[in-house]
Amino acid sequence: MAKRSSYILFITDQQRYDHLGCNGHPVLKTPNIDAIAAEGVSYDRFYVASPVCMPNRASLMTSRLPSSHGVRSLGIPLDYRNVTFVELMAAAGYDTALIGKSHLQNVSKFPTQYQKPTYREGYSEPPEELAVAIRSDLDGDSYQYERQDYFDEFGAEVPTPFYGFEHYDSVARHGTKPGGNYHEWLESKAPEVMDLRGPENQFPHDYTCPQAFRTKVPEEYYSTSYIAKQAVEYLEARKDNPKPFFLMVSFPDPHHPFNPPGKYWDMYKPEEMVIPDGYDDEDWEVPEHVLSAERAKARDANLGKKTGYTLAVTKQQALEARALTCGMIAMVDDAVGDIRTAADKAGLSSNTVQIYTSDHGDHLGDHRLLFKGSEQYDNLTHVPFIWADPKGAKAARAHDLAQTHDIGATILEHAKIEPSGGMQGQVMRVAGGKTRETAFIQYDTQRPQEAFGIELRAHTVVHDRYRLTMYRGKCQNELFDLENDPSEMKNLWDSEDHQGVKAKMVEVLAEQEIASVDRVPFPTAEA
Repeated sequence: MAKRSSYILFITDQQRYDHLGCNGHPVLKTPNIDAIAAEGVSYDRFYVASPVCMPNRASLMTSRLPSSHGVRSLGIPLDYRNVTFVELMAAAGYDTALIGKSHLQNVSKFPTQYQKPTYREGYSEPPEELAVAIRSDLDGDSYQYERQDYFDEFGAEVPTPFYGFEHYDSVARHGTKPGGNYHEWLESKAPEVMDLRGPENQFPHDYTCPQAFRTKVPEEYYSTSYIAKQAVEYLEARKDNPKPFFLMVSFPDPHHPFNPPGKYWDMYKPEEMVIPDGYDDEDWEVPEHVLSAERAKARDANLGKKTGYTLAVTKQQALEARALTCGMIAMVDDAVGDIRTAADKAGLSSNTVQIYTSDHGDHLGDHRLLFKGSEQYDNLTHVPFIWADPKGAKAARAHDLAQTHDIGATILEHAKIEPSGGMQGQVMRVAGGKTRETAFIQYDTQRPQEAFGIELRAHTVVHDRYRLTMYRGKCQNELFDLENDPSEMKNLWDSEDHQGVKAKMVEVLAEQEIASVDRVPFPTAEA
């Protein structure tokens, strides 16, 4: 039997497709990630399954859509009843490891924001154990492993296997207080750094961008450096180990807060950045969700300090956010270089597929917005994907449509491991599969919003040159021509000239809705 390939999956948090040198960024330099692209295939049309962390990361792990694996929105842990592709790899004899961010479980104890039912007077209320239509224990002890209070109480040991990972070094959140194993490491290695963390201890600066703070934490003690160090040690220890492995290296950056440490703060300047679309376009018919965000900011000038959701920003703030994001990505790129060098030195590179992607994007000033939210713009849903197989194509570009839940299916196929019944991912052409005709993206949120209403749900299809989104709630549905309007500035939903296109795209969406209905559990008898 031929020696089986190993895999390193690099994943970042909140990195748009266009924020890589190899994907055409005019300023940002990412030589190490570009080197992966030079050794493999870069996808130009790779989309998430959902444009927020928990649902999309759950889709990565399960090769299923949010409506199937159950993590429809932020705040819902991934139920252990779901089979992950990593479990299948472990069962097939692979060593499996996760170093960095998981976010398959909740990382905070903030109260939920969904609309809880109110019971009518004179009616019998259901007891607590019958109050929800499906029983679950998702608030039980075994779903608390990414919350800092778990580590504070029980130490930094998460029981393994953790969703299939036999080795897990955790970094749970963002900024300079991300917790997890990183917290324990920092406290033991550099206790003096503990008092340098957080925006309250930052260096002075003149940036006005929300959540931009110039941290005093030295580069070598920042979470990106910790993740690189742990990954390097893991690979060094594999020298002469004949077993194949799957290593997921998961960086919390470039997700806000914008706090690149040391030299990375000054590496890129706001004035070097391209001005985002929306600020200088007098003909743009500003949609209600942008106007709503601007009204919210006018009501509360400190809103940016409180929220991780979509925020209206000025042109200067947008340029600052872009510059600091580039600094954070540059630090990730250096970490990727260290990890790749370790793989080379350990004699692993010649038989290891290296993969690079992100869990979703960020507005970064496009449409005058920052962060992410219910909007379905390409800058949130379209992310990098690079596949570098030492035995495969080199320096190639793929215009294929593919999605996050295809990653696990593609790795399993390449590793010659059969998937579980009910997995919905499609094998990409890099592993002998085929291109998708349509990308189908699902979004759900528990958070009420002025422009979108309560219990918002948005489903999107990208097909041919068009993107169609239908919103459950107040927001207007959308149709954009991504070829002629790549910045998505003109909504064609009501355009008389595009009613035929709209009808076709609605049909495509309906087909995807039917095709994605969960087929498991399977029947246990004919009837």
